[in-house]
Amino acid sequence: MQRNLRGRDFLTLADFSSEEIHWLLQHALNLKRMQQEGIPHPYLQGKVLGMIFEKPSTRTRVSFEVGMIQLGGQAIFLGKQDIQLSRGESLYDTANVLSRYVDGVMIRTFSHQGLVEFARAATVPVINGLTDTHHPAQVLADLLTILEHKGRLQGLKLAYVGDGNNMAHSLLEGAVKVGMHIAVASPEGYEPDAAIVAGAEEVAKETGSQVLITHDPVEAVQEADVVVTDVWASMGQEAEQAQRETVFKPYQVNAELCQHAKSDYLFLHCLPAHRGEEVTADIIDDPHSVVFDEAENRLHAQKALLSALMR
Repeated sequence: MQRNLRGRDFLTLADFSSEEIHWLLQHALNLKRMQQEGIPHPYLQGKVLGMIFEKPSTRTRVSFEVGMIQLGGQAIFLGKQDIQLSRGESLYDTANVLSRYVDGVMIRTFSHQGLVEFARAATVPVINGLTDTHHPAQVLADLLTILEHKGRLQGLKLAYVGDGNNMAHSLLEGAVKVGMHIAVASPEGYEPDAAIVAGAEEVAKETGSQVLITHDPVEAVQEADVVVTDVWASMGQEAEQAQRETVFKPYQVNAELCQHAKSDYLFLHCLPAHRGEEVTADIIDDPHSVVFDEAENRLHAQKALLSALMR
């Protein structure tokens, strides 16, 4: 399985089979165990990852950079203003040049289509660190966290409440690939992309998953094993903050809403969270919350990706 992943791009979870995603999760669990037991695992000795950032980052930057160090390699931070993309160099030329220097590229950017174009031109693996449309690296860590705490993924129900954004899209793609049921509740006009929903529904037919898209957060959270939310205004949408606060107020994840979930539900949030907006502080700090385990697992999930694609 690892040999099949070597040299691949990681742009969306839809590009990977159920078996490949399960393998990555098991690989991440093994790498986490090795780190905890102090077992060296320098699988990427001498390898270098280039990291292009057009958006600010805490978890993405630190997890990829630390991950490369723990795997025996190195990472180079490339802010957009630090490289010639800021002066009009094409994605094609940048991808070709970087491919001559580094062994892989991770990009955190706005345009998903721009990421796709970069990957087409690059001759080394390209990893999606986040775009406006997808956040697969985060969702890989989310699935890892659920697997750790629940012991399985197949048959569990995940409820996502909030904006039909990149998190909703990657959760839709990832959940059905591992046999989870998923319900997404968003306000009218803020639903996830119809094409991505349709793709998830097709996969669900093969894996036995169920997909529900609704405007009712209670319907989505009913009997959920996992409750997930995200900020109401993502990076680049700051001008819409006030309007979105009004529209999304009924979609706040709070104690009243979570009463409809199973008694042993997990709460996830990719962070940073706006306490008191999309989620109340008592939910984040509740024993049901595993947001900091989830944040830690970015490191282990990223190490699995890096070692599988670049080894």
